[in-house]
Amino acid sequence: MPERNNPTNAAWAAILLLTSLPVQAADINTLNWLAGCWQHDNAEAGNVEVWTRPAGGTMLGASRTVRDGQTVAWEYLRIEADERGQLSYIASPSGQTTTRFRMARLATHDVVFENLQHDFPQRIRYRQLASGQLLASIEGESKGQNRLIEFLLSRCE
Repeated sequence: MPERNNPTNAAWAAILLLTSLPVQAADINTLNWLAGCWQHDNAEAGNVEVWTRPAGGTMLGASRTVRDGQTVAWEYLRIEADERGQLSYIASPSGQTTTRFRMARLATHDVVFENLQHDFPQRIRYRQLASGQLLASIEGESKGQNRLIEFLLSRCE
């Protein structure tokens, strides 16, 4: 017979409850603050991420990483609503396999997308700071270690 007051059982019950709750639908227009051209601070010129304004249930994006005057990485991005209105972030980095990250959390000027089955990253976050800058981050486990990589971006033309 299972123990009723066992903290481990209570923790598992809470985890099962939280993971079984459906992600709430969100209006993609709530991500309008992400639209525009963003330049990586403290990086070589040309390191940018660009997002279109929401339209037709999607936002389209692209990023480019430049080192020593050469493009070393690029990525095509998309945020879209599925048939239930749940938002996903779809990334196609430098011609690699396309990966979908489902929205895990949405607050004012802060969004987190997650795919716990992906190698790295498992989470992608965008948060607009009070300064107007954008703090983008990728995080998760890689080679048994937790990693967090942050990118500070400012609006550009």
